[in-house]
Amino acid sequence: MDKTYQRKVSRQVILAGQLLLQHGAESMIIGTLCCRLGEALGLDSVEVSLSASSMVVTTLVDDYCITTARRCPDRGVNMHVVSEVQKLVIDVERGGYDVVAVKEKLEAITPFKYNRWWVIIMIGLSCASFCRLSGGDWPLFGWTFLASAIGMFVRQEFTARHFNPLLVFMVTSFVTTLVAAQAQILGIGNTPFLAMACSVLMLVPGVPLINSVSDLVKGYISMGIARGVVAGLLSMATCIGIIAAATAVGVWGWI
Repeated sequence: MDKTYQRKVSRQVILAGQLLLQHGAESMIIGTLCCRLGEALGLDSVEVSLSASSMVVTTLVDDYCITTARRCPDRGVNMHVVSEVQKLVIDVERGGYDVVAVKEKLEAITPFKYNRWWVIIMIGLSCASFCRLSGGDWPLFGWTFLASAIGMFVRQEFTARHFNPLLVFMVTSFVTTLVAAQAQILGIGNTPFLAMACSVLMLVPGVPLINSVSDLVKGYISMGIARGVVAGLLSMATCIGIIAAATAVGVWGWI
């Protein structure tokens, strides 16, 4: 294999890995897909080293190695990107694309995002449904919907302006709890404190926690620890916002 061609393949392999790492794929999937893509394009082997915000890929052909590294800043969880990369790797293995086509396909992958107002409505309904399932009545269902919908709007606004995720979670939980606590103050519903408990469930860092456990179980210890720490920090920021709001209005409810 020509060294120039190997270099081109190496760049596409690490680009695929970069997309996967940035959008929430677990470590084993990243390593497996990078190896499969490289071998499907003619490489002898691919070695992948991952960290929380970067990755290193080494490709080998006839005892000649090329190593390349990339920064991988977090772009938010998006399973559409992960799915598209998986589909592309399968197509390459079937002989459907060469390295030029792979480059074009990877560069064309963009995160799919739902309409922001649709997301706000669905988040509000999900949190309100938890409240209803926990024993809240319909007035409390409506108030929980309002609190979580306002919180999601605040979260979107701060995220769009690229604030630090910890600050985003803190401010979102503060505003959400501030609105939800009014149910306790005004005596809305049969168990007003449920609004405070259920409206902030949208801030549970589920994907980082799941990926952390998955990485630890599958032997990616450093990645598992890093993702667990991120999930812990996000949870801590959420708690700080909740406590600050409860202190501000003097309503502790379920806390």
